[in-house]
Amino acid sequence: MAIGQYKDFENGGEIVNGLEDLEKPFIQQEGKIVGSYHEGDNDNENGSIWMVLLCTFVAVCGSFEFGSCVGYSAPTQSAISEDLNLSLAQFSTFGSILTIGAMFGAITSGRIADFIGRKGAMRMSACFCITGWLAVYFCQGSFSLDIGRLFTGYGIGVFSYVIPIFIAEISPKNLRGGLTTLNQLMIVVGSSTAFLLGTVIPWRMLALTGLVPCILLLVGLFFVPESPRWLAKVGYQKEFQVALRRLRGTDADITREAAEIQIYIETLHSLPKARIQDLFESKYIRSVIIGVMLMVFQQGVGINGINFYASDTFIQAGLSSAKAGTIAYACVQVPITVVGAVLVDKSGRRPLIMVSAAGTFLGSFLAGASFFLKGHSLLLDWVPIMAVGGVLIYVSAFSIGMGAVPWLIMSEIFPLNIKGVAGSLVVLVNWLCAWAVSYTFNFLMSWSSPGTFLLYSGFSLLTIIFVAKFVPETKGKTLEEIQASINA
Repeated sequence: MAIGQYKDFENGGEIVNGLEDLEKPFIQQEGKIVGSYHEGDNDNENGSIWMVLLCTFVAVCGSFEFGSCVGYSAPTQSAISEDLNLSLAQFSTFGSILTIGAMFGAITSGRIADFIGRKGAMRMSACFCITGWLAVYFCQGSFSLDIGRLFTGYGIGVFSYVIPIFIAEISPKNLRGGLTTLNQLMIVVGSSTAFLLGTVIPWRMLALTGLVPCILLLVGLFFVPESPRWLAKVGYQKEFQVALRRLRGTDADITREAAEIQIYIETLHSLPKARIQDLFESKYIRSVIIGVMLMVFQQGVGINGINFYASDTFIQAGLSSAKAGTIAYACVQVPITVVGAVLVDKSGRRPLIMVSAAGTFLGSFLAGASFFLKGHSLLLDWVPIMAVGGVLIYVSAFSIGMGAVPWLIMSEIFPLNIKGVAGSLVVLVNWLCAWAVSYTFNFLMSWSSPGTFLLYSGFSLLTIIFVAKFVPETKGKTLEEIQASINA
């Protein structure tokens, strides 16, 4: 799942991206804003941001852990398969079962975080990940290996919800956007770090490195407050005031923010909950189709297959060692993700996702062409260069748009009253497609390496066509304007 979005179960399970949706008015009646959630322009003017920064640092240890779990299988495939004598099907199960665990984690995460709090949910997730990594480290066969991977998957599934919502709920308005984007950035950093470490240390030791961010998270949570909004929601008024005071500083005036948080929670409780059958009404079906298909295309271009098994792909392409390609793969993700975050509000959603899809098409086509040439013993000196170049172009293009923009568009196209149930459907589709791609990648490569990458390039072309014909531009538009453009 790939990132930066989360479920807001305080709003019936609403899927939001950062805090953009939370800062929009809740109800509009006769041109007036009712129950609006806007903090004062001078919030935190005299306060301290150090506790907010500490909370964010502690939380994004979980984001780093998320990336570590995702990046673990790519540099370790050959070593694990050889040491444990795993078949292709067994390693494919190991690689893809992470997404199954994450699916269950994401589905249950909202209720867990509402029941035991944001900090409690993060503690639980860290414990699941620690248990999973230890199972991987001590495993002697495929069963315990898969159980460990399943546990880490469940942990990151819960992390995918609770970390961005915790950061969003503790941040002041002027820092909220920037701090929330650190979640996605640290996922990429964690993945890249796992890639790099996997080229120099054994796979069992790499599993132990996954314990480090979990331990930092567990220790750090003792020194940071719980989310004030969650405390207010469950009725802990005294603790709510204390937590907000710790976050904003002793000199800050928290009266207005505290009052607005209370209004916000009361308004959320007053909104009716949508049902799954409501999604098929004519006024909603187009938005649902756009949201679902964007997730199908995001996964259909093959990101989880390429990401999970990158090093083995380089070896199959003829590289004597996958280290150079894996290191380059790791290094390119972080700066490109930063560029994409900068461009999304400047270039618009549609142009960025179409350019990104065009890049994944080019990268997939080059990688597929390299395997075609290898299969026909043509230009063999160029095959490894084309394969590595194609994969690097692919991951660069995906990171700049296809990774994050579909989640952003999805958070903007659903009317407020169906965002919860529609968002849940879209998340489920995304994880199911992620599992399908990650599980079938090795089998497809065994069937036809050129055909595999050409299949992914075909999905990239379909993405461009679909976005051009059906997806509206949402940049700078109100909810009403977006709905009008979708149903026009």
